[in-house]
Amino acid sequence: MNNTLSRFAPWAIAAVALAFGLATIASGGRVLFGGEAARAAAGNYLPFIVWFNFLAGFAYVAAAAGLATGQTWAARLALAIAAATALAFLAFGLFALTGTPFESRTVGAMTLRTTLWAGIAWFACHRGNTRCLR
Repeated sequence: MNNTLSRFAPWAIAAVALAFGLATIASGGRVLFGGEAARAAAGNYLPFIVWFNFLAGFAYVAAAAGLATGQTWAARLALAIAAATALAFLAFGLFALTGTPFESRTVGAMTLRTTLWAGIAWFACHRGNTRCLR
């Protein structure tokens, strides 16, 4: 990677993580605390997924701050977010397979979340001297 791009990439990734985190907190907060109309608009949501995503949004913001400032713990946090999101997605899938009603848009949202955080974790864990699995 050229020098300009290598300096810009962490900031760009941190900005994406921050924007995604703030949007996640806002959307989850609307469903959880926004009243009946917000819950009705969310459809057949699984409460544990909404709670997971809402709380994970705060971890997204923390990871963004750590990535932007070059903290070594941020890579491990990104990896933990990716793993936890994949596990929540798996649990969602198990509920869906047992016939629990769900919103099909949740499949897309969880696919996006899992893929995005796997990519952020990959970048963060392969940057500089950071080793995530030590």
